[in-house]
Amino acid sequence: MFKKILIANRGEIACRVAATARRLGLRTVAVYSDADAHAKHVAACDEAVHIGGSAPKDSYLRWERILDAAKATGAEAIHPGYGFLSENEDFAQACADAGLVFIGPPASAIKAMGLKAESKQLMEKAGVPLVPGYHGAGQDASLLAAEAERIGYPVLIKASAGGGGKGMRAVDRQADFIAALESCKREAINSFGDDAVLIEKYVQRPRHIEIQVFGDTHGNYVYLFERDCSVQRRHQKVLEEAPAPGMSEALRREMGAAAVAAARAVNYVGAGTVEFIVEQRGREMSPDAGPPQGGTAPSGGSEPREAGSVGAMSFFFMEMNTRLQVEHPVTEAITGQDLVEWQLRVAAGEPLPKKQDELRISGHAIEARICAENPDNNFLPATGRLQVARWPQHVAFCRNADAEPFHAAAPVRIDAGFGEGDAISPFYDSMIAKLIVHGDSREQALARLDEALARTHIVGLATNVQFLRYAARSRSFAQADLDTALIPREQAVLFKQQPLPLAHAAAAAIAQALLQDRQAQGRDPFSRRDGWRSHGVTTRRFEFDFGGEHAKALLSYLHDGSLVLTVGNVSGALSFAETGQGLDIHFAGQRFSAAVYASGETDHVFSPAGAAQIVSLDLLAHAGEGAADAGRLTAPMPGKVVSFSVKAGEKVAKGQPLAVMEAMKMEHTIAAPADGTVAELLYAPGDQVAEGAELLKLSL
Repeated sequence: MFKKILIANRGEIACRVAATARRLGLRTVAVYSDADAHAKHVAACDEAVHIGGSAPKDSYLRWERILDAAKATGAEAIHPGYGFLSENEDFAQACADAGLVFIGPPASAIKAMGLKAESKQLMEKAGVPLVPGYHGAGQDASLLAAEAERIGYPVLIKASAGGGGKGMRAVDRQADFIAALESCKREAINSFGDDAVLIEKYVQRPRHIEIQVFGDTHGNYVYLFERDCSVQRRHQKVLEEAPAPGMSEALRREMGAAAVAAARAVNYVGAGTVEFIVEQRGREMSPDAGPPQGGTAPSGGSEPREAGSVGAMSFFFMEMNTRLQVEHPVTEAITGQDLVEWQLRVAAGEPLPKKQDELRISGHAIEARICAENPDNNFLPATGRLQVARWPQHVAFCRNADAEPFHAAAPVRIDAGFGEGDAISPFYDSMIAKLIVHGDSREQALARLDEALARTHIVGLATNVQFLRYAARSRSFAQADLDTALIPREQAVLFKQQPLPLAHAAAAAIAQALLQDRQAQGRDPFSRRDGWRSHGVTTRRFEFDFGGEHAKALLSYLHDGSLVLTVGNVSGALSFAETGQGLDIHFAGQRFSAAVYASGETDHVFSPAGAAQIVSLDLLAHAGEGAADAGRLTAPMPGKVVSFSVKAGEKVAKGQPLAVMEAMKMEHTIAAPADGTVAELLYAPGDQVAEGAELLKLSL
């Protein structure tokens, strides 16, 4: 085994790798950019080396600097994490040339699977089922448009060198193809340095099911069962679970065999994930399928076939990710195996820790990706400082601590790369943390997920925590009616929801204010601000903005010291007590718990029923200024201007695309809010802009 490794990544995965390395007695080296000088992963490692500027191209993608850091610190091996250089065959080869072990597959395997078109051709030879499509080298726009017509709409355009939903667009009709193609190519060249794409048939009602595989240098291969990753937005995963609900043993074995055949075809070593699209025709997956009792790995490929199938199910190879996946913790939870430890042992030349018939599934696990983004605004990424970051009671693998046991099947686990006070910058992915739950059954795991999300309190920037609760509680997810269209299908219950009634939010905010008054005042009864009078009743008026609506509340102080609160048409006695986790509130005959965090004049209220923001009316003092801004179009987030599709003096229609911005590795289109004329473009393509910056003026 190695004595020291360098982790060529950041955030939670760098912390995660460091935790296992520490447990195994390995010393670790972190690398960091300007933006990450005080990041959690830097503190989690034994040593740290600065490698450049904040943008990935100036630091985490500069592999020559990473190699220099490894040599300077005496590291014997480099763990790439995921993203950045994890699937870069040149980097893997450079590690080998420098006498360093790349903790991942050989460069030849990365190259074989890295380009989607070539990998599809390779998989076809190995007998792995493929989705109908075009995987050729020709990239002329007219050729690609013709191929899309041949395949038949809807089609999916995918960056050949891509991953993570970047450079990917679904196109429903011929008229939209060229614009989507151009956008895909721009995003692909920015993310991967390669704008080649492939075209595939867009499978109807697909499930996204992936198989975790492992190979070693001794020719051994296993699959560690499957994960369902069907809940996605923008082709990026939101909720992942293992095992896949309703998976029959026969289908599991066939998909596992196909995944191992794919790995064998490229002499794969280390952790990899073979991703499949599973086509559903009705309710095919067995509802009473039990967990597997092991399985056998295939000895090789089979005859080429158009689709793998069991019963009424069909599955198609989509791609192989030649690295550890973001969602690997759910596989760890159901198998009890530390996949990072497996990576380290295999990279050190040891055989796989277990054989196929020694692997078992135990219980059910679900992972929720907690991201800095606004689901109600098309999932636009958010930046800012984590003023509050409170988590449920959990096992943490990402803290800077002494070696600790590996709790694969912990009821609640948090993998986080950030803590309270840390800043989320626009330079990197928007993920803040991963919340993983495990239970004896899917129902128990779902209950634990909802409770854990309810106890996740983040203030300072927009997050998707409440959206995740809605998604997990939606009819489709709760009943395991899964496919990649779950989010648009359930949009009525997923977006623009107000989980707390006004009465509860106002009662919580007022109770918190009264508590703070008590704590701030001394014992002198004449300086108290609790409304007490020697006679009569005193009423205190509160005014709020709640969900964009003006709200009023009246708090009456009775002579006996009791309180009566009236909010809208709800009125009743109010009492509260401080607890270790917030407030225990009794109002109008109901009891509920809440945690309240003040940020300026905004109170962020969290309760088991949901979370909400209630704002003092003082913040609305400048509300009238908005009328003057009707013709301004501003950046919804910090990022880079990619292009303008209009010129000064041009007339535009409501909804017409005007500009494209790039932030956190994704493109976002800015559209006209109304009919008008472009008066002036205020930036040029390539310019970096701050959130709220005026991009152009529009005369309405």
